[in-house]
Amino acid sequence: MRYLLYYWPEIQGRGEFVRLALEDAGARYTDVARGKGGTDKMMRMMEGKGVSTIPFAPPFLKAGKLVIAQTANILFYLGPALKLAPRDEAGRLWVHQLQLTVTDFVKEIHDTHHPIAGSLYYEDQKTEAKRFTEHFLRERAPKYLGYFERVIGKSKGPFLTGRKATYADLSMFQIIAGLRYAFPEAMKKIEVKVPRAVEVHDRAIARPNIERYLNSKRRLPFNKWGIFRRYEELDA
Repeated sequence: MRYLLYYWPEIQGRGEFVRLALEDAGARYTDVARGKGGTDKMMRMMEGKGVSTIPFAPPFLKAGKLVIAQTANILFYLGPALKLAPRDEAGRLWVHQLQLTVTDFVKEIHDTHHPIAGSLYYEDQKTEAKRFTEHFLRERAPKYLGYFERVIGKSKGPFLTGRKATYADLSMFQIIAGLRYAFPEAMKKIEVKVPRAVEVHDRAIARPNIERYLNSKRRLPFNKWGIFRRYEELDA
């Protein structure tokens, strides 16, 4: 099957978590909005044209006649087909639960630069962003990463669920890579306490298809329009 992935063409964003799974598995897919007229096609689907199940926002995936939205939901669907999820139901639900926790984490990361409203510019909420980020870096980021650190330890590693990598491990790579971009100074302190999570990041980079992807033009660089944004005044 050739999958059709719909996401904003200028940023990694939430679509990157899906893209990493597709790339790791060597799946055939088209990044629709990066092609000519692709963004218009994506917007028409969000308006309900040509689909029976209307996606609220990208990312969403078209697989045959299915249109699946929400990052964790897309990965829950793709996991078994891409051999990035356990075969048994309990295992699949566990990985899905981990991915939903990643989703919560991503929301808080986004709010470091947009704590008041997504419709406002960062410059309109800098004071609030500074205060939010201070708490995030001191309390929330260590709490989330500490949780994943305990999960890896409980599984006896080297991955979140044991010996085999899942799409949640690829998401852990993206989280750490993004936080290093956004908060390089703070992450130097945080990473000391989560060596297993950092190792998951490093193991992902070493996977052949991921390495090729990261060195390709398909991997967009981090920038000041995505989830992970570098503002020096927020780093500590």
